Amino acid sequence: MNSVKKITEELLDYLGKRDLNNLINLFSKNIEWEIPGNVKNVDWLGKRSSKDEIKKNFNMLWSATEPLSVRINKIFIEDDEAVIAGAFSTKMVKTNKRVDSIFFIHIVIKNQKIIKYTLLEDSYAVSEALI
Repeated sequence: MNSVKKITEELLDYLGKRDLNNLINLFSKNIEWEIPGNVKNVDWLGKRSSKDEIKKNFNMLWSATEPLSVRINKIFIEDDEAVIAGAFSTKMVKTNKRVDSIFFIHIVIKNQKIIKYTLLEDSYAVSEALI
């Protein structure tokens, strides 16, 4: 199996299970990580550059949200990159508000590790659901 495909499938599996230890092991020691959005209102948005920061990021995200559903529409793989297109619904624990959004995750893999991770979602809706 193509290593990019394998790592992409593992990423989705560990995200779905909220398996933090295995998830973090997919990432390089140094990473280019970004989830654009209002970083003042949403702690888990923004840029990160280390595995420790990513671990804290997922802990913040998972303590603040309750997943309702996720759908993967398509996975595009070319060379050392993958783009995952889908949609999700989640509940904000603090406010009980629901967010429905499409998303795109772009990853770049080198030496069997994710070196770049970008998530695009409706971060405006996420931010609004927290107030």
